[in-house]
Amino acid sequence: MKQYVDLLLVNIGQLLTMEAVGPKAGKDMQDVSMLEDAVVGIANGKIAFIGKKKDAAEIQAGEVIDCQGKLVSPGLVDPHTHVVFGGSREHEMALKQQGVPYLDILKQGGGILSTVEQTREATEDHLYEKARFHLDRMLSYGVTTAEVKSGYGLDVDTEFKQLKVAQRLQQDHPIDLVSTFLGAHAIPNEYKEDPQAFLDEMIGMLDLIKIEELAEFVCIFLLETGVFTVEQSREYLIKASEKGFGLKIHADEIDPLGGTELAADLGAVSADHLVGASDQGIKKLANSGTIAVLLPGTTFYLGKETFARARKMIDEGVRVALATDFNPGSCPTENIQLIMTFAALKLNMSPEEIWNAMTVNAAYAIGRGEKAGQVVVGRQADLVIWDAPNYQYLPYHYGVNHVNTVIKKGQIVSKRRKIIDTITLSTKS
Repeated sequence: MKQYVDLLLVNIGQLLTMEAVGPKAGKDMQDVSMLEDAVVGIANGKIAFIGKKKDAAEIQAGEVIDCQGKLVSPGLVDPHTHVVFGGSREHEMALKQQGVPYLDILKQGGGILSTVEQTREATEDHLYEKARFHLDRMLSYGVTTAEVKSGYGLDVDTEFKQLKVAQRLQQDHPIDLVSTFLGAHAIPNEYKEDPQAFLDEMIGMLDLIKIEELAEFVCIFLLETGVFTVEQSREYLIKASEKGFGLKIHADEIDPLGGTELAADLGAVSADHLVGASDQGIKKLANSGTIAVLLPGTTFYLGKETFARARKMIDEGVRVALATDFNPGSCPTENIQLIMTFAALKLNMSPEEIWNAMTVNAAYAIGRGEKAGQVVVGRQADLVIWDAPNYQYLPYHYGVNHVNTVIKKGQIVSKRRKIIDTITLSTKS
């Protein structure tokens, strides 16, 4: 008796299954678990069958897609984004080109505080529609799971507003979203003389955030001198952990402040940025379960010459993931495929390492390792059909969108960069 599936993908040139039992490190990041001349069957939103071309004769399908020898992969995972925000900051580019330092831009009312002001002024519905626009674009680039942070409120009301927008989008949008509370993103003007009081106010939000299930993770900004100290960050994150939240840290982007070491010490799920991570910090990451989430698009946009030391991290056994860091100030792009090229050319990562960093490891970096980032029988059917002959092609041919079709939970949600509006989302969980 033939096996029935709702959707059957045939004539797949290369199928990246990315099978793994946990996040990959070291030489394991060279393994992409590839099957050539493959077929994939999908039933009830899950992967029901994986086989070779000859096996398709045993399958009865409601719909068949001829992949015409194209590459098929898991849906990509973007483990670090700031999708919910008000306004934009394109006017700052000219100032940067003139050599105006960021702190001077900040004093002129620009920088993160400009976004904070615009986010505070925006209605929840406006933030929702704006974020949905950006998520649609991310989906069109092949992202099917993503993290989304708050952090552009810096006050109780606006932080809750951002988190509620993310919660609505998790219910309404095809991309599965994982929410992180980043209330401690910067020190607002009203607390410049007492940053500890601000952190206390953010800690005071955690009980209600937990009750209303508005976030799974708590993160703090420990990237550069003059914001929060290692000691303040440690105390803040320990309190968040005691309330049941997973931990993340924006660590050591500008200065080696010790955020990398702190993430490893506290067992954070990820330490993100890490351009200035010390040798000792890298060793600690390698000996911990903490995943390094690297953001080369941010380094590129900021015009920096020094990128995160991905090669050293991987060679020493650190689990490395990649993300866009999509945000209005330091990396205004939803194009995760462009990050592949930056990772190849600026981080010296191989195509195999890049794919693992954007699927398996990225999924584990946001607590979705058992759900996303792999094509395995029984898992949720999140797949991308690429207009590419092989997996090496994407980092090589840069600046364009190679997506042909995005499949989310077994349904076609984007085809040739057009979002399908008729998707049923009632099964989203």
